Amino acid sequence: MSLPRSDYDPRRVCLNPFPDLNLNFGKHRRTIGIYLAGALFALANWTFLDAAILSAHAHSPYGDPDIPPPVHVQFVDWVPGICSLLGMLIINMIDKDRIRGDDYGDSTAVWRARLFLFIGFAFMAGGLAGSVSLLVLKYVMMDYPEQYTYYGYANVSQNVALMLSAVVLWIAQSAQTEYDYSLTL
Repeated sequence: MSLPRSDYDPRRVCLNPFPDLNLNFGKHRRTIGIYLAGALFALANWTFLDAAILSAHAHSPYGDPDIPPPVHVQFVDWVPGICSLLGMLIINMIDKDRIRGDDYGDSTAVWRARLFLFIGFAFMAGGLAGSVSLLVLKYVMMDYPEQYTYYGYANVSQNVALMLSAVVLWIAQSAQTEYDYSLTL
């Protein structure tokens, strides 16, 4: 039986210590978060549009000019991204004070805001689930070459990046700026 290390804490889940990243961006924290969310949004849509353009210009396999490409990006491939985009818009259009109940207005506004937040996350989860099922059913199970399965991987990466963009934007918009004053006692 070995004795625990001197710096061992039994409440820790992971025994390997992670580095303490002191990411104190000061007054620019909110701005950096918003730009990072925009970059993730652009990356998400760029990857899927790249796959759609590659699909539109796909040629027949390299040795057989008579055989057409086996698969193309169609409307069904666009649906998961549209669902995730709608979910992102719904989530980020909700006033954060309404969800917390800090507003002294209508008492039903809190549960309506939480309902729309749930609907937004449901759209995003449905988009991600749709893109994964589309990847498996349309591209992986049909055993297409790697150049065609890229279309499905791009769809999944688009939805993951849209979800991350929504989360980063939510956190960035919830952060207080140097111009916000807390007048609570």
